[in-house]
Amino acid sequence: MRPFHLAIPVSNLSVCRNFYGKILECEEGRSTKKWVDFNFFGHQLVLHEKSKSGNELITNPVDDHDIPVPHFGVVLAWEEWKLLAKKLRSKNIEFIVDPHIRFKGKVGEQATLFFKDPENNALEFKAFKDKEQLFKKNK
Repeated sequence: MRPFHLAIPVSNLSVCRNFYGKILECEEGRSTKKWVDFNFFGHQLVLHEKSKSGNELITNPVDDHDIPVPHFGVVLAWEEWKLLAKKLRSKNIEFIVDPHIRFKGKVGEQATLFFKDPENNALEFKAFKDKEQLFKKNK
């Protein structure tokens, strides 16, 4: 697998650095006063301090939930997802969509959860019991 690179704007680098470093326990890499790299589950996430305009939440209905768009995250192993969900609950993370199983008994059955970082960026972490269904089409 090739690591994915994502750079996002944040208006408060210090608060977001704490969130990704302490709450999500991502290892910090290179940084300056205006940006910081994180090892985001094997991928490169870069936070750039920049003014953001507009925090309107756009959602799309999926499986009886209002899913925030845009969002980003990682597909984890099943047990790793369960551990992350437990850890986030212990750290009192407020979920947009509580940890649950989506598409039960259907193609693409998955564990999923959504929450926001301090800058209102929506994150999704998911897991498939059958990782071969990640890109499988509905019939």
